[in-house]
Order: sequence, then C-alpha cells, then structure tokens
Amino acid sequence: MTDAAAGGTTGRHGLTHYREDGAAVMVDVSAKDVTVREATATGVLLTRPDVVERIASGDLPKGEAVAVARVAGIMAAKRTHELVPLCHPLPLSGVDVDVVPSGDRVELRATVRTTSRTGVEMEALTAVTVAGLTVYDMIKAVDRAAVLTDVRVVAKSGGASGTWEREADAGAGA
Repeated sequence: MTDAAAGGTTGRHGLTHYREDGAAVMVDVSAKDVTVREATATGVLLTRPDVVERIASGDLPKGEAVAVARVAGIMAAKRTHELVPLCHPLPLSGVDVDVVPSGDRVELRATVRTTSRTGVEMEALTAVTVAGLTVYDMIKAVDRAAVLTDVRVVAKSGGASGTWEREADAGAGA
C-alpha cells in the first residue's frame, strides 16, 4: 500500500516504519518535497538554587557548565541519526542551544533547522537532552539528586504537515 505523505509504502496496520512482515525499516522519503524545516524542543534540569548560582558563576568542580552544555547539544543534534536507529541523516543548516540557569532550574532550549525531505524534531530533542545530561554531569559532584525533566517538542514548521506549536499551558516545564 502506498502512503503519499510518507513518500513510501506502509506496512502492518498502516504504520510507516514497518514492512508487511513486521520488520522495522527506515521510511523512504525520496518522494517528499525538499522544504525548509525547523523544530524547537525544551527541557528543564531541576536542582538546588545554590547549585544554579554555581552554574551561573562558572564555579563548579568540573568548570563552566553553560558553554560546555551548549556545545554538547549542538554536537548531539548533528549525530542524532547515529543514536536513533530509524532517523535519517540530515544536512543541518543551524542549531541554536540555550542553557539558562534560573532559580532552582536550568532551562534548556534547542532550535534546529534544515532544508530537507524530513523534519528535525528528533535532532532538537536530542540536543536538549544531551545538553541537560551534560549539565547533570557537570554538577553531579555537588548535586546527584538533580533531575532532567519535561523534554518536549514545543514547535515545528515545514513539510506537508505545516506549522505546529504546543499550547503554552500544555504541561509543566520550559
């Protein structure tokens, strides 16, 4: 059966990532239009206010966490297809990662752009997650109880499905 939106065939129960025999496959996107695509994801690393102050001042045993986490998020976005088995390798046009210490949390935001046949939601999610994990790694000597939470896509644009934005009050976090 052909699925024009996916640019390929669908398998069991109309799912695009399965063949008729149930085997997982990477979706063939060759029939999709090349468009400008963008996705933004957010997340939160919860910790103590005194730890957030140390993050903001760069006074941690492992050094300056904000810049290291930003670079880690950018690197992660570029390697998403190596981490998530059915993701396509994409030519990324831009990756912006913000790491903002505030109160008892570090707010994380990643926006990823491409001109391609498939979206960059997974790249944005990967960037936020790895940036958050990097902050955790940088602060674990002073707070092993920190929690990475509320990782989510908040906006995407481009492609056949167009623009989508999460409602402002839909869930906790950033």
